[in-house]
Amino acid sequence: MSLQASAPPVGGDRAAPAAYESPELIDLFRAYTASPTSIGAHFVQQAARTTADHPLIVATGTDLALFPGGRQPPEVMGYRLSTRGFKELAAVSHLGPALSTLARMKQVDERGPWREDAESLLASTRRARLANSVELWRDRIAVGAYVGREAPIAAMVDYACALTERQLERALTEPDSLTAANLRREFLEGPSPELAVPINRVMVATFFLTGMDLAHRLIRWCDGHDLLWERTMVIIAGRQGRPTSGVTVETNSVAGVVHAASRGRLPRRHLIIAPHAPVFPTYDGSDREPAGALEADYRGLWSGLLATSDLGAEMFDGYPPYEARPREDTRIDASTVSVSEMPTISAADDWLAMTTRLRIVMEDSRQLLSGAVTDFASRQLVDNDNDPARVTVPGLDGEPYAELER
Repeated sequence: MSLQASAPPVGGDRAAPAAYESPELIDLFRAYTASPTSIGAHFVQQAARTTADHPLIVATGTDLALFPGGRQPPEVMGYRLSTRGFKELAAVSHLGPALSTLARMKQVDERGPWREDAESLLASTRRARLANSVELWRDRIAVGAYVGREAPIAAMVDYACALTERQLERALTEPDSLTAANLRREFLEGPSPELAVPINRVMVATFFLTGMDLAHRLIRWCDGHDLLWERTMVIIAGRQGRPTSGVTVETNSVAGVVHAASRGRLPRRHLIIAPHAPVFPTYDGSDREPAGALEADYRGLWSGLLATSDLGAEMFDGYPPYEARPREDTRIDASTVSVSEMPTISAADDWLAMTTRLRIVMEDSRQLLSGAVTDFASRQLVDNDNDPARVTVPGLDGEPYAELER
């Protein structure tokens, strides 16, 4: 027999044999799991029955549902799509990244589309500035959490747009001026003498305002239900922001707001992040049935996870138990070289911590971009009886927007 005759076929002419599975061992596998009549399935069902009367909160990327328990219908509140002013403030917070992106595009390819994009952004900024007014924020956007601050918000938006226009006009006439270093000095941070308020502070203000509005409404909604937080079950279901963000308690701003609303009474293990859990359709303001149809699945998910976790203590008694690490109080100063988590904000003028957080939400793909300071806004609200008027908005309150000449 020649070597050529005994060589294996080339190019996949022979189909690979199907993987063999032992029916007997597969049946044993299904006895515990992967079957609706398995021990595991019965265990989850049993666990769910023990918590059937416990309140359950499920937060998706757009809505918050409360299942009171005892087969009562859910109550649902849309908190994201119904957020007034979110896109308008996000447009302003995007000005810093937008100009920085143009500078990077120009650096990579001076003949690329950066000039056309800069002209488009300039036109949009001019239109937005003309549309901006106190009346717009007070009478049309009309956010309850912003009452009394409409004039400063309008002045801040006008300032940010005017400063952006000036930078874009210069970039289009003097292209060499559009660099990352110049933007940091003359637009984002300073110390240019012409930069009255750094755009970094505007970014913090816009993030804080949207976070404050979200937290104000969720805290008020939770307070209205007088929940027994020690027995409450919480699931953050589905995608939150970027595909990679919000998958831990520490990086999920909604989880942080819910915990703040409990005033620390919600046990940490009762809050579960479930990015692959089913998500009920966005609430339309009237039909709660789609959310109600998933209650059994949510209760089974939560109860099964905690019941399985509890098995660990019984099976491995005597070995070190698992305890979730609480968020560290990470203080930074001028000597800090790097950080791995969000630094603690000590006060409303702690610009080192807040600006560092802006960098973190850009660099760390786990973070929600809009969640840079939401936890700080939540804490201020809780400390001030959920009254936004008593909260200090960093980057807005005390800044000289109204006195500036554009």
